[in-house]
Amino acid sequence: MSVWFITGASSGLGRSLAEKVLEAGHQVVATARDISALDDVHDANPGSLLAATLDLTETDSLRAAVTAAHTRFGCIDVLVNNAGYGYTAAVEEGRTEDVARLFATNFFGPVELIKAVLPGMRAQGAGTIVNISSIGARAMIPGGGYYSAAKAALEGLSGAMRKEVEPLGLRVLVVEPGSFRTDFRGRSADHSDIRVEAYDEVLGRTGSAQLSAQRGDPKRAATAILEAVEHPEPPSLLILGTDALAGFHASTAADAADVERFSRLTRSTDADS
Repeated sequence: MSVWFITGASSGLGRSLAEKVLEAGHQVVATARDISALDDVHDANPGSLLAATLDLTETDSLRAAVTAAHTRFGCIDVLVNNAGYGYTAAVEEGRTEDVARLFATNFFGPVELIKAVLPGMRAQGAGTIVNISSIGARAMIPGGGYYSAAKAALEGLSGAMRKEVEPLGLRVLVVEPGSFRTDFRGRSADHSDIRVEAYDEVLGRTGSAQLSAQRGDPKRAATAILEAVEHPEPPSLLILGTDALAGFHASTAADAADVERFSRLTRSTDADS
């Protein structure tokens, strides 16, 4: 039995993961800004679930949630940084204050939470950090640049941290979901109030573009994440969804082809070339 600390657990993937982990016999600290949405889950699992209020943009809030987890269960074995939201804007349309708030929730908040749980994990010589990213971190789309940038920042940090903590017995896993049937396009989405008409067509604001189907099932995603975390040799990167897998292969192939196309210039910059 292990203790999971899951952010953004009031709905969507976070809630499905909390329910799956509880079903598997583990203990869960489920966090949200409004924990009343977790009342039914708590009532069904009073001994193994702690619902804790958490605002990722408030350092005192996240530290209090971590302290509450240690007080109730004694440790945190798995941290899942799941909470976040999207932001749609062409780069030119993005408001500085909106982008700062996006990064505060999607990047800087998870970083502070990681720093808060690492001392305990280091002390016990074991622990797993799961950072929920997005296929958008590599398969970028028009209008999603700021969200992609926040997730790419989280992935860059994850890669370096993995090399820092694996010698200490800890593990780091990045999850890149595709499009799932959650509130991500509704309640969990934000849009710039600036509109530059030149981008209307490419951003699909003319009515000629359609959003891709939300094919992913969050309950199945939760099962996959649990299996990956409990695997004796877990992956460093877990892609979720056939759309995400297609995006991964397409983006890596395009990058490789472009790099090879200009490899002569690449090699020409060495001093002894």
